[in-house]
Amino acid sequence: MNLDVATFLLQWSVGGLAFGWVTTRRREVSLGYGWLLRIVFGLLALAAFVVGRRYDPLPVRDLSALGVALACAAVGLVSWQRRAAGVRYQRERIEVRSARVEQMTGIERAERRFDPDTPEFPPALDLVAPAVGLLGLLAGGVAAGDPAWLAVLRTLVGAAFLGCVSDAMLLGHWYLTQPGLPRAPLLELVRWLLWLWPVEVALLLVPPGMVSFVTGAVDDGYGGLLGWFWIACAVTTGILAVVTRLALQERAYSAVMAATGLLYLAILTAFGTDLVARAVLSGA
Repeated sequence: MNLDVATFLLQWSVGGLAFGWVTTRRREVSLGYGWLLRIVFGLLALAAFVVGRRYDPLPVRDLSALGVALACAAVGLVSWQRRAAGVRYQRERIEVRSARVEQMTGIERAERRFDPDTPEFPPALDLVAPAVGLLGLLAGGVAAGDPAWLAVLRTLVGAAFLGCVSDAMLLGHWYLTQPGLPRAPLLELVRWLLWLWPVEVALLLVPPGMVSFVTGAVDDGYGGLLGWFWIACAVTTGILAVVTRLALQERAYSAVMAATGLLYLAILTAFGTDLVARAVLSGA
């Protein structure tokens, strides 16, 4: 299995954008979160296009990466034009909170005003960029190694795995900018991470895979060090995901910040799980 930087960048971009839709479809998180994701992952897709064309051209993947970047820009423009509408549940919570404050204190609270005549941004548009990127991931997966079915599955699951953990960390920070946001969107991403982690690890173990290096059947070139490092990253990622889920059961607001810190660490170990395996397998 080859370690291709352009394919990896496209994986990260498509996975992040796909799980962006998982969150935006709830219509709870403010529009700014979507803007953040489209900028970050749109730039990653653009980087995938540039790197691919410069070092290892693969037309379908490279055009797909460019399409992802353009789709992010177009969808972001639509969201910006409809920003006056806000999002449904954000508007409702602000109205309820303002009414409660006024009832308790007799003071009319200044609240953010939304334009009821402006159509709300349709979250389904956030599926456009991942759909375009899927074609590139399929092409990149087929070119990544043999057997093709295994390389494609590793590419797709890796995209979801890396995108999910990245979005969870970014969403954890978004609670600082949107006080009162329920934990449900973050809990959903953590649940997805818990489901994806065993699938990611299992696919990387399937022969020809990391199982050969773990058992010592194949030398990684470092006396087995990379194999043990991969095991540490894989196991630690699972532990961090579980601990993050437990942290979010606490009622204090600080639990969200604690979970965000744990997700910081999970990003490092998750990337180690995926990238170390690809590096080792590409040199096998």
